[in-house]
Amino acid sequence: MEFSTRAIHVGQEADPSTGATITPIFQTSTYTQQGLGEHKGYEYSRTHNPTRSALEACLASLENADYGLAFASGLAAASAVLSTLRPGDHVVAGDDLYGGSYRLFEKILRPMGVQIDYVPAADVAAYGEAIRPKTRMIWAETPTNPLLNLVDIAAVAKIANERGVTLVVDNTFATPYLQRPLDLGAHVVVHSTTKYINGHSDVIGGAVLTSDHKLYDEIKFYQNAAGGVPSPFDSWLTLRGVKTLAVRMRQHCENARRVADFLAGHPRVQKVYYPGLATHPDHALAKCQMRDFGGMVSFAFEGTRADVDAFVRRLKLFALAESLGGVESLCCHPASMTHGSIPKEERERRGITDTLLRLSVGIEDADDLIADLDQALGKQTQTHAAPKKVKVEAGARG
Repeated sequence: MEFSTRAIHVGQEADPSTGATITPIFQTSTYTQQGLGEHKGYEYSRTHNPTRSALEACLASLENADYGLAFASGLAAASAVLSTLRPGDHVVAGDDLYGGSYRLFEKILRPMGVQIDYVPAADVAAYGEAIRPKTRMIWAETPTNPLLNLVDIAAVAKIANERGVTLVVDNTFATPYLQRPLDLGAHVVVHSTTKYINGHSDVIGGAVLTSDHKLYDEIKFYQNAAGGVPSPFDSWLTLRGVKTLAVRMRQHCENARRVADFLAGHPRVQKVYYPGLATHPDHALAKCQMRDFGGMVSFAFEGTRADVDAFVRRLKLFALAESLGGVESLCCHPASMTHGSIPKEERERRGITDTLLRLSVGIEDADDLIADLDQALGKQTQTHAAPKKVKVEAGARG
């Protein structure tokens, strides 16, 4: 079956007891058993729930994985994967990554005795050079958050396999519609299903997908033991959302291309970060590794933080909010929002400055979105003279 068909049908057969076409919400905490050790496959909903099982089967199919596990949030999913590490283990991570992942590494793992080294996210050789005898995991996002660098998954997977290291790819920005890391050699895929997979900004969730049976058993044990699972209703909402993932992603990508082109030509924009621009340093890799270029666009604003604040206050369609991937367009200020947990000096060293904005381009009419950005950019505070034409450095590395 092709992607869209699997998104609608895998794990979602008609309910055998009623014939219901849509997977029911099995809103139960426990299950009646016929006798000692005799049940119908379900005992307690922290361990298994039919609605969650349907979601897990569907997501596994979309990532071409043998196994899927759903969690209460993207960070719960990440924590489950990281639970396989032990004191003294070493992790190599790309340096451009979600602030919540950085917080997990620095505030949870490091105090527990796990060592982490960060390498330039797009530098393939750097991953291999950073591996030590105790290295057990490489953690990569691609495209990265928020600077939209790309990691060559196949090349890093080759290094990981040669050195006996587990490669984990956070595929939240790309989704399995645009990119399937397991097909390129990765061992584990992590998602915040809150984002594009659900697509409607009305539920928090996460997922882990893998074809490694040993890793699956470890992570599944943690899922049950720690209990960070989604409710049946949250699972149902996510399953409902994933049905339209393909059509939504096509529109996200089309709109993002137009927004990126507009921003690249605007005199108040210094840099545009979008792999769909021919000037992006990873554009060729994106064409090879991804089906399309995604719905996220970041850009560096000309001016001060006060100018940025004035700009976001003038936006009418783009909502100033954390998160991404919903049908509605959002504008995020990473330095004060998603990446605020990273120390200022470290943020700025990585290119996450006070004038960087990240757009989650929704599926509204692109002309309306561009008009909204244009009217907000067309005004400025009294701290600046008339804008001058600047050289656009699209997709520059942070």
